[in-house]
Amino acid sequence: MISVKLNSKYEKILQTLLIIITYVMIIFRFLSNEKGRVSPDSIRYMRQADVFPVIDNTTAPLGYPLFIKFFTFFGLDEFWSSKLVGVLAYTFILIFAYRRKFYFKELLVTSALFSFVSIFSFTMSEALTLPFVILFFFTARQIIKNRISQAQGIFFLTLLLILLLNIRYSALFLCAGSIGFGLLKIGKHYWKSFAISGVLGIGFYGLYKVTFIDYFNENYINMFLEIGLKPTSQLLVELFQGLTTTFNPFIHIADPNGGAINYGIYGIGLLTILVMIFLFIRNRLSETERFILLSSLVTIILSYFIQYVYSVNAIDYRLLAPFSIGIWMVFFRKIFQIFDDTTYAVAFMSLATGFVFSWLSKGDYIENRKAITRFLKEEKMMDKKLLFFMKDQMDNDGQTAELISTVNPHIYITFKPSDTLKKDVLTRYKVEKKIRIKKNNYQ
Repeated sequence: MISVKLNSKYEKILQTLLIIITYVMIIFRFLSNEKGRVSPDSIRYMRQADVFPVIDNTTAPLGYPLFIKFFTFFGLDEFWSSKLVGVLAYTFILIFAYRRKFYFKELLVTSALFSFVSIFSFTMSEALTLPFVILFFFTARQIIKNRISQAQGIFFLTLLLILLLNIRYSALFLCAGSIGFGLLKIGKHYWKSFAISGVLGIGFYGLYKVTFIDYFNENYINMFLEIGLKPTSQLLVELFQGLTTTFNPFIHIADPNGGAINYGIYGIGLLTILVMIFLFIRNRLSETERFILLSSLVTIILSYFIQYVYSVNAIDYRLLAPFSIGIWMVFFRKIFQIFDDTTYAVAFMSLATGFVFSWLSKGDYIENRKAITRFLKEEKMMDKKLLFFMKDQMDNDGQTAELISTVNPHIYITFKPSDTLKKDVLTRYKVEKKIRIKKNNYQ
């Protein structure tokens, strides 16, 4: 890669072009998806937003559903509200980073990576966590540079950790990262700010569990806490696959059926990780960068070990997005120092790869939404509580349920075969014998 330094005028033009293309790709990413980039968890989030203030489950905090709910007051449904949250999350990161001169170029490139485009277009809470993670890192820098008092540092860090915990419970790992950094820096003027705020964040979660989770779901721990869910041999393979796809700047999805293409996908990711390690060791790191890297590393390590006792999805780019964004920021800071504005090429190449991938695998969400809407109206199910049968969580029939949820989020899943005999219980066959859904041919 050749080092190129643009003058400020041409660099701003390039940055504007990159921002515009990223916005277009975020929108294209979910419109070209057959079900609008939703998942089984998305159903729960949209349903939580739809039924609030009724609390129908506590497997996820209320932060993300409440953001979705807020925008429904402006005439959007839960699906479109969730997409607006993702677009606004991306917008906030750019505006904040630019105004505060906080890793703006690095975040511009990071946010344009195909994996983060996929996050911003996904109806999942990770998109909402990213702006707060950036605020968390910024506040840490203010504390380290002694620009705010110790009391202010503790207050703002604790507040951000509490907000993150109200979006994703995995923010507990950031609390641990904050404590770890503080303890490693005992003697520095800022160590107490990090250690105390991390302890207060964990304390808030304990109080939250007792007063909220246990009140609405006293069996929460029994449902999700389970020892020995997966053997270490499987978890280590999943960790390798998760890390190498997370840190692949071009493609973050491997072929689940295996094949030669996966060697390339995992290989590029592994090479990127090795380059990261080399640059972080060789180049001098600021104290802020040390905090970002240490806290990110702690969160990734804890994300791995929690799988031994807690039922979670396998580690992938989505789960690691709030924990990998900081590593990408520091990495691109080092790359910019070496290659100057040539670094922007990584973002454009990633967007180009993402466009090709999305085009080849595209469905047509708008047409599918029209078909589902027509079906629900004809069956008089637009505003009803719905039951949809699936054989198990991995059943592809669930994709039809996910599509339905974007129009009527008040849908629940049943795994009882006997329920299919009931007239008002939907199945993939019952739906698709009446309408045609355009599907991804490469899934």
